[in-house]
Amino acid sequence: MTTTAGGRDAVTAYPVRVTGRLDEPLSRGLWLVKWILAIPHYLVLAFLWIGFVVLTLVAGVAILFTTRYPRPIWDFTVGVMRWSWRVHYYTYAALGTDRYPPFTLADVPDYPARLTVDYPERLNRWLVLVKWLLAIPHLIIVGVFAGGGIWLTTTTDTGPRGFQWAAGGLIGVLVLFAAIALLFTGRYPRPIFDFVMGMDRWVVRTGAYTALMTDEYPPFRLDLGETEPEAPTAPHDDPPPEPVPHRWTAGKITMVVIGALAALLSAGTVTGGVTLLWLDQTQRDDGFVSTSRSFATSGSAIASDQIEAGGIAEGELAALRTFVGDVRVEVQPVGNRPVFVGIAPADDAARYLQGVSHIEVDDFDSAPVARPGSAVLTPPADNGFWAVQASGPGPQQVTWTAQPGDWVVVVANADGSPGVSAIVGVGAELPALPLVGAGLLVFSVFLLVVGGALVAVAISQASARSPSRSG
Repeated sequence: MTTTAGGRDAVTAYPVRVTGRLDEPLSRGLWLVKWILAIPHYLVLAFLWIGFVVLTLVAGVAILFTTRYPRPIWDFTVGVMRWSWRVHYYTYAALGTDRYPPFTLADVPDYPARLTVDYPERLNRWLVLVKWLLAIPHLIIVGVFAGGGIWLTTTTDTGPRGFQWAAGGLIGVLVLFAAIALLFTGRYPRPIFDFVMGMDRWVVRTGAYTALMTDEYPPFRLDLGETEPEAPTAPHDDPPPEPVPHRWTAGKITMVVIGALAALLSAGTVTGGVTLLWLDQTQRDDGFVSTSRSFATSGSAIASDQIEAGGIAEGELAALRTFVGDVRVEVQPVGNRPVFVGIAPADDAARYLQGVSHIEVDDFDSAPVARPGSAVLTPPADNGFWAVQASGPGPQQVTWTAQPGDWVVVVANADGSPGVSAIVGVGAELPALPLVGAGLLVFSVFLLVVGGALVAVAISQASARSPSRSG
């Protein structure tokens, strides 16, 4: 707060300024289809916010080492916020205008919704690491305003990855009331509009703070109405000023988005590569990478879903063998009853289990499917159709090389009696695992280099000097 000469308190202006002129008269029913009309913007913004995430992280690192927010990145991130605010103002964060939002990062002075942020010459390097934490009280409040699950913020050690808001929560409820009033009366209730603008303004200020754009902590206040407290209201009949040129052209924006996508994809591939190498180095048992699960049934057998290799050409099957290697199935009986494990052609296994109560396992993450029946299962080892089999007391295992055809794994008591309980483990040699893991890491480096180069070139091209101005 500051005090004026007349003794009245004046509200100190915040460096993030959000304005919205209620653009009356408004259509009674256009709001019903604005979500459809705005789809092109939503699609573009989805990609722009990917760039926002990556460039905010880059800016966070730059602030940490230089205390400066790189100006070209600033122009981009503020532009994305500005574009988003226009779309939200047009749609369900305000419904304040029927004028279709322009497709640009630049400020459009004659558009009813505007957003500007004062460019900071210096920022506290250490606040970069904790702004997301300091903003938690505000994030709770804007969660109520914008709705749980609608306000999305993710963070890293260098700051926020991004933010976004949409209709929902108290904002969504009040905008809905205003829309209904508009539908029946043709007028937008001014008190609702002023209150919605105050909440939208709070959301944007909090977002800008967590996105590292200012060190000034957002005020805990609702600044209601079209304009900021100290922003003069221009007469609506004034001629619109000339648009401010923007250095981020469509080509540079495309480069940033593609570079950001490549960088984010590299994070996924490096995770995959590290995981595969970790499996190869730490999770092998006698050369097999395995997983296991306990199964129990009152029926007479545990059967797998079909292992389908009937439609695979011999060359493809050979490649599969090279990648997968041999497959091993291990069975540890729960109790002292001898157990059987075997792999058989699917047709033979189906005939053997026909009418027999058993469970069928599709994968280890899903619940088995019960197959009812009353037939008696003959001792499995008495049949000659098994490709590989093992039976007896204690743990049993079989090793199998993939063959053409469809196959089924069957686990049962050695005498065919009902009541099977066992820990079943399935593993494969996966000889190509280290090669694939290393390949993913190399590909990750390639993606990161390409993505970083695209972003760097775009930033460099957008770095042409221009007069200092607010964002």
